[in-house]
Amino acid sequence: MRFEILHKDAMGRIGRLKTPSGVVETPALMPVINPNIDFIPVKDLKRIGAEIVITNSYIIYRSRDLREVAESKGVHRLINSDLPVMTDSGSYQLMVYGDVEVDNRTIIEFQNRIKSDIVVPLDIPSLPDIDREKAERDLEITLKREKEAIDLHSEIGDDRLISAPIQGSTYLDLRRKSAEECSKLNADFYPIGGVVPLLDAYRFQDVVRIILEVKSALPPSAPVHLFGAGHPMVFAMAVALGCDFFDSAAYALYAKDGRYLTVNGTKKLEELQYFPCKCPVCSDYTPREVKSMEKRDREILLGKHNLYVCFEEINTIKQAIRENNLFELVETRVRSHPYLLSGWRVVRDYIDLMEKYDPVSKQGFFYTGIESIYRPAVVRHERRIMNIEIDKKEVLISSDKNERADFYLVPVFGLSFAENYPSGHAEFPDEEYIEDEAIVKALDILYRFAEQNRDVKFRLNVSDRWKEVMKSRNPPENIILLE
Repeated sequence: MRFEILHKDAMGRIGRLKTPSGVVETPALMPVINPNIDFIPVKDLKRIGAEIVITNSYIIYRSRDLREVAESKGVHRLINSDLPVMTDSGSYQLMVYGDVEVDNRTIIEFQNRIKSDIVVPLDIPSLPDIDREKAERDLEITLKREKEAIDLHSEIGDDRLISAPIQGSTYLDLRRKSAEECSKLNADFYPIGGVVPLLDAYRFQDVVRIILEVKSALPPSAPVHLFGAGHPMVFAMAVALGCDFFDSAAYALYAKDGRYLTVNGTKKLEELQYFPCKCPVCSDYTPREVKSMEKRDREILLGKHNLYVCFEEINTIKQAIRENNLFELVETRVRSHPYLLSGWRVVRDYIDLMEKYDPVSKQGFFYTGIESIYRPAVVRHERRIMNIEIDKKEVLISSDKNERADFYLVPVFGLSFAENYPSGHAEFPDEEYIEDEAIVKALDILYRFAEQNRDVKFRLNVSDRWKEVMKSRNPPENIILLE
């Protein structure tokens, strides 16, 4: 098995991908290396946290000098890397310039000759919102090229990983079709392509829908790469949706433009008086000192900081997966930008899909806001409650867990037993500060349960906060509110 899943939370996972040059733990970030530009050497990338890098085979192929070194000594020697190397095929250049001077078979054979660990066919990245007919034509060409790549890979018979990029523009049915057809090819690696323009435009709702449509059609064990996602502000959300790999050219591009990455967004170096970070760069220098440096020195330091903050976030995400609190982390991160929050709220339309992946049992449930209402644990709990059979004529329900009762009324979850996960292990703000939506959700579950058991009287002993919300929501006749 190429990809082994070790730990899971939400749709995210910690895994191990086996490549010819070594094992990579996921989630993983692949720094982009331009073979024409001497920036941060791989040994430093490795020290900062990289376990795999990505470079462009088309750029190497087009340069006689680079090509000769790569073909005689391998791509690893060319870029001085002892890490696994993924090679892009020129699809980015195809998207930007509309054409490349190589065909699919040639660039696949070239990637094999230079001993790339992960080979990428020459897919056609369809831009967002293009004409549907063009998106369909581009997808058909991409699928043919992917099949050619798989067949060629089988002929060669080595242990390199072959990827099957998923395209389809912003047409969700085409994304699903692409994922379904790619999964039939039994590729080793599944990049979701064509999303960079959406990420650049902060169209996170579209990105979330594309990821979830793709995930719904791929095998659960398929490693997924969100191609071109390199900003740490999206990592937690994307991992929670099931993405395992990211690649970043942003660390270098932003550094050259004097931009400083944080998990909450991007800042301009010229506007910083203090560094909100304690990485080695930010610990050793002040913003004033970095601003006064020569351009190249400044760019390298900014590039290193940008990588440090990216890998710190990857490690934060991994720890959240281990502790089963990835949802809490994501709900915190998405509040850093309104468009991220809008993107995450799309998840409520795919809650059944998320439930298939999310672990059934965890240590606790921390409510962080109304987004917590749409976690799989809530849906699972509601279904379990509706299956309970009542063998009494009267049932006492209380909102005070210190009172003896048959059930307890808990925000979000409605009916709860004292110690059952998730409702019995949930932590909420004080009732007076919790949003009405959390109380309304709980009442909806209670009312449905009461309507399902019309021959039972439900006697409610609840606080004034609950009574206040109940005024606008008439309960079924068999619910009796105690004074």
